[in-house]
Amino acid sequence: MPTFAYRALQANGKIAEGAVDAPGRPDALRQIEALGLRPVSVAEKSGGAKKGTAAGTSKFALKFEGRRVSARELENFTRLLSSLLAAGVPLSRALVILQKEASSPASRAQWKNIHDLVVDGLSLADAMARSPETFPRVYVAMVEAGEAGGFLDVVLAQIAEFQAREKDLKSKVLTAMLYPCILLVLALGILTLLLTFFIPKFQAIFNNMHSSLPLITRVIIGASHLVRSYGLIFAAAAIGIGFLLRTWFVSEKGRRTWEGLVLKTPLVGPLTAQFAMARFCRMLGTLIGAGVQLVQSLNVARRSIGNQILVDAVGQAIERVQQGGRLGQSLADCRILFSGSVLEMISVAEESGKLDVELVRIALVTEGDLDRNLKTAVAFAEPLLLFLIAGFIGTIFIGMLLPILSMSQYIK
Repeated sequence: MPTFAYRALQANGKIAEGAVDAPGRPDALRQIEALGLRPVSVAEKSGGAKKGTAAGTSKFALKFEGRRVSARELENFTRLLSSLLAAGVPLSRALVILQKEASSPASRAQWKNIHDLVVDGLSLADAMARSPETFPRVYVAMVEAGEAGGFLDVVLAQIAEFQAREKDLKSKVLTAMLYPCILLVLALGILTLLLTFFIPKFQAIFNNMHSSLPLITRVIIGASHLVRSYGLIFAAAAIGIGFLLRTWFVSEKGRRTWEGLVLKTPLVGPLTAQFAMARFCRMLGTLIGAGVQLVQSLNVARRSIGNQILVDAVGQAIERVQQGGRLGQSLADCRILFSGSVLEMISVAEESGKLDVELVRIALVTEGDLDRNLKTAVAFAEPLLLFLIAGFIGTIFIGMLLPILSMSQYIK
């Protein structure tokens, strides 16, 4: 039977420490409370494995359970927890139910950890904050707002809805970019194949020609020689440069520089700003509709934007709102995010008391525009990539054909 070590408050306010044997953690808590103590922390003692097979099984279980919780499992957890709390089920009992119904060992271990921390006295938001790999900062901030306002079930339902829409929007973006990426990989693959296998076959023929080769043919043969002789070195250098760039992007300065370049890039910048604005408006409207105060909602919604430059711009608007300014006027300097018409709609909705509804409507309209713009961008990218592939192949074909035509004319 497992042994649980505990720290608990006595009636006189002093801390008592000890251990109890119990089949599970709930039974251990009941035993501690039966002693007239108030548990502060309860943890199962880790006994060493007595057999080699048991130790191996434990290591395998720990490795297996260390896998991350998927986005779908997190969404299901959020939606079910909201339903259970709305039905009047206590939080600790709801977490036990979700733990039993978990679909994977990783999620089961995660929900158990959350339950144990909540039972030990932490708030749900604080317990989730200890697992940032599962619960994003925006998620934790929304849960914290729901706990503070007493409408946790409502906020959790809104989070689940937000997650579903976010996943749908990301899926559209990935689907739209899939075909152009396939074309790009195909172009690189064909080009590599031509340079490494196709051109050397002709090079043996050209070596027997006594006339000089056209410039384009010499350039193609030179490129082929470089790829065959130093291809691995180029690949290793590319991997090293990619690693250095990734390290630079992770840094604060590198991330800001990259995000600034993305916003200034034609076609990509406006799409990025649209995506950030849709997320911000949906999150802000969701929180206000759930009863969270405006300033707190703005601070939470700001974290959902993603681009730090845009986050800083919205942060200045929040400061003006805290000083008593109107939301529409305070956001006026964030022109890269909010157009004049959107700011006007926010101002009118703020005056009429329908800000939450209007923000969600703006998000819906923006997401529709983003979907159409993505389709337009993909429709433009597809023929461009096909043209580039045809251009590369055509250039190589012409470069290899010119000496053969010259040789046939010489024979005549």
